[in-house]
Parts: sequence; structure tokens; C-alpha cells
Amino acid sequence: MSNRYAVILAAGQGTRMKSKLYKVLHPVCGKPMVEHVLEQVKHANMNKIVTVVGHGAELVQAQLGDRSEFVLQAEQLGTAHAVMQAKDRLQNKDGITLVVCGDTPLITAETMSSLIQHHEEQQAKATILTAHQEKPDGYGRIIRDENGLVKRIVEHKDANESERSVKEVNTGTYCFDNRALFKALENVSNDNVQGEYYLPDVIEILQTEGETIGAFQTAEASETLGVNDRVALSQAEGLMRARINEKHMRSGVSIIDPDNTYISNEAVIGRDTVIYPGTVILGETTIGEDCVVGPGSEFKDSTIGDRTSIKQSVVHDSAVGSDVTIGPFAHIRPQSSIGDEVKIGNFVEIKKASFGKASKASHLSYIGDAEVGSDVNIGCGSITVNYDGKKKHLTTIEDNVFVGCNSNLVAPVKIGKGAYVAAGSTITKDVPGEALSIARARQENKEGYAGKIHSKN
Repeated sequence: MSNRYAVILAAGQGTRMKSKLYKVLHPVCGKPMVEHVLEQVKHANMNKIVTVVGHGAELVQAQLGDRSEFVLQAEQLGTAHAVMQAKDRLQNKDGITLVVCGDTPLITAETMSSLIQHHEEQQAKATILTAHQEKPDGYGRIIRDENGLVKRIVEHKDANESERSVKEVNTGTYCFDNRALFKALENVSNDNVQGEYYLPDVIEILQTEGETIGAFQTAEASETLGVNDRVALSQAEGLMRARINEKHMRSGVSIIDPDNTYISNEAVIGRDTVIYPGTVILGETTIGEDCVVGPGSEFKDSTIGDRTSIKQSVVHDSAVGSDVTIGPFAHIRPQSSIGDEVKIGNFVEIKKASFGKASKASHLSYIGDAEVGSDVNIGCGSITVNYDGKKKHLTTIEDNVFVGCNSNLVAPVKIGKGAYVAAGSTITKDVPGEALSIARARQENKEGYAGKIHSKN
């Protein structure tokens, strides 16, 4: 098999996005579109990947890291000029070079590999990835000869009536013999209205030299969508979301309303899990089997066990066990660990805390910077008072503790195994195991007091 190289074009400013954010860093399903492209290129088994950066170069390099080499196109003078920036990295190498745009987030490794395979089978010097467009206005048309090889690419504005009826179009993704590519690039001219060096001119140069030019038509035209403005970004988001959701449904996940369910490409979801509308699953989240999540829940970079139910709640950067119920309207903040059979009820907030097996915080509580043991009951309205204005402090609640309603546990404090905290208590000292702690003012009833108040009014 020939050596394979890839050049990702990611240097354009993207002025039509009308955004402070560099174009290829705009997210599609939670991930910058250039990262989608890079991941698919890597799956196509390339020996070397070179990303051409320009505007926002440092940000793109920081996003992609060591997964690609980088070259700088300091001045944007067209697509051929962009590829030429990779000359020092690729010139004089034998093999095949794929050129793909960083604003085509839907393209797949399968399509890239099929393009390369077709290129090799045709023994072509260049092969164009094409697509069938029912409304091809604005696209360059692919004109083939009787053998199916490319005679020429005709831009829409230059096409005659017969040529405009052709619905096979140039997508802007190409496969080249590497040596032929860089030799032809030396001869590309900028003698055009824009004064730029265009990559399709390489095709014409190779044709005049009598070289074979191939074309491979992708089965899915949507893969070739280029994102140049917010409208196209929305279209790419919808297409990618549909692709991801279909993958999960075909793997045994029930998604009640796919049009209103948002799942990252990295998410892993077990069989027989049911996802209700309005659910957002971000990052590297794993959800087990037989779960029920949503409606209106959000998960990010979290792990959720089997048979767990999470309704109208948020879980970020945390681990949730099996047979757990959370919500509605609970917030599991980062660095939390929720054990098996735990119940986290409505309007409960958990932050950097661990909950042991079968413990409960059923209503209206804040548990932050805490270690909660097994079979603990935390009553309604109870909180761990973890912040003294400068530092956060730990609350430890051992197994089988019962914390009554509206209790304040002022950290650092430890509640021993099997202890009881009376409702309404403010605990500032450690509570021994098996003890009952009452820390509240003794009730006094002032008989007739209300009448005195009323008489003054």
C-alpha cells in the first residue's frame, strides 16, 4: 500500500460567520469542526497529517495538539497557495496526498478511504471527490468522458446550458499523486479576478500533461457540506446529530425524539436505555444499560451505571452508580461520586462529594466537600457549611447516620457511625457514633405576646 499523507486546509478567516471565534473552531455537536475532520483523517490511516493554519493559528494548534503537524499560511492567497505551504513537509515523497477542508465536519474516514482506493485503481494522478446535487447552482460541474474519466471542471458561471444540467459537482476534496501535486503547484498562476492561486488549476495542469484524472462520487452528498456561515453550521449540526442518534438507536438505545436529543460523538450508551427529549449528552459520557434519562437533563464527561434514572437534572464530571435515582431538578457538580442505590431528590445540589451505597438526600439540600457513607439519610433542607470565606472544609458523615431536616453541618466536622442529628440543629463539633446531637435554642412560648404587639398597632 502506498504511503498516505493528508493536508487539512484550515487557514481561512471565515468572515461570513460574523464571529470572534475562528471559523474551524465553531463546534458541531460539541466539538470544533476541524477536530471532526482531523479525527476522520486519522481513522483513514495516514502516515503524516499536515494542517495549514492562518487566522487563529495558535488556537487551532492548541485544539489539535500533537495529533497533526502544522504549517502557517501567513497570507491567504488561495487554496493552491495553502497546499504549497506544506511543500517542505511533503515534497519529493512517494505516495498519495489527500487534501480536505477543515470546514467539512461531516466527511467520514470511509469516504476518504474509498476515494483513495478509487484513485489507486484508476492509476490516476489526481482524483476529485464529487457529489450529486439536485440543486447544483454555484458548484463547479464535473464533465466526464465516455470512459468515466474527468475531461474538465466547469465553474457554474462559465458553464453552458448543457453543462449546467450536470448534477455531479466538485466538493473541494482531492486525492493526488504527491510528487505530481507539488510539481504542478509550481505552475499554478494567480491570473484571475481574485488574484489567488486555486487548487483546481492543478487538475487542468495535469490534464494538459496527458495525466489521468479520476472522479469518485460519494454516496452521501451531505458529507461534503462546507460550513461558511451560521446557516450551514446549523445544517451541519442537524446532520451530525441525526447520524449520531441513528448509530445509538441501531445499537439498541431508545431515543424518543431524535430531533430534540443532543449527543456527542464520544458518548457511549448501553442497550435498552431510554432517552427522553431535551436531553444533552456532552463529551466523553458513558451511560449504562436499562437507564432512563431526561427529559431535560444534561450530562458532561460523566459515567452513569446500569438501571439508573435521572430526570430534569444536570451531571457534570462525575460518576454515578447503578440503580440510582436522581431528580427532578438536581445538580451533580464536578468531582462527585454517587454510589449504587442512592437517591438524590428534587432541588439537591452535590459538589465534590461522595455518597455511599443506599444513602439519600431527598429534597432541598446542599452537600459540598463531603464524604457520605452508606445508608445515610440527609433530611430536607440540610446543608454542609463548607466555606469559611477563604477555604473549603470537609464534612464526614459515616454509615447509618440520620440527619434531621434543616440541619447545618459546619465543616470541618465529623458525624460518627449510627449517630442522629436532631432537626434544626447547627453542628459545629464532631458527633460521636450512636449519639444524638441537638444543637438548637430551647423553645420558649411567650403567652399573650401577640396581643401586646397588636395593641401597639
